[in-house]
Amino acid sequence: MKPVKVPNADRNWHPIAQRLWDSLKTSGQADFYQNSDWAFAFSLCEDLSYYKKAGKRSGQMLQTIYSAFERLLVTEGDRRRVRIELTEPVPEQDSAAVVAIADYKKELGLAE
Repeated sequence: MKPVKVPNADRNWHPIAQRLWDSLKTSGQADFYQNSDWAFAFSLCEDLSYYKKAGKRSGQMLQTIYSAFERLLVTEGDRRRVRIELTEPVPEQDSAAVVAIADYKKELGLAE
């Protein structure tokens, strides 16, 4: 797999676009984002910033931006629609070999 480079946010973005960008970087689905996903997310945050700073706002533009974010599976509802659930990593457990050896020792009466 090729290394992924996450671009820096634009300092001039609206605070809401900046917050969304920052949250994307720490969200579970970001582990699967490729460079093209980050470029797309960057473009959407740019659009969202423009929208939030605009004096006159279009409901259609906002809906288009939100629809595009759905393709990046940004919200839990977006992920559920495509049957993806993010879970916390399971702490490392003993391997099957270690468990088998422990069981064998127990059977021989050698276990503590």
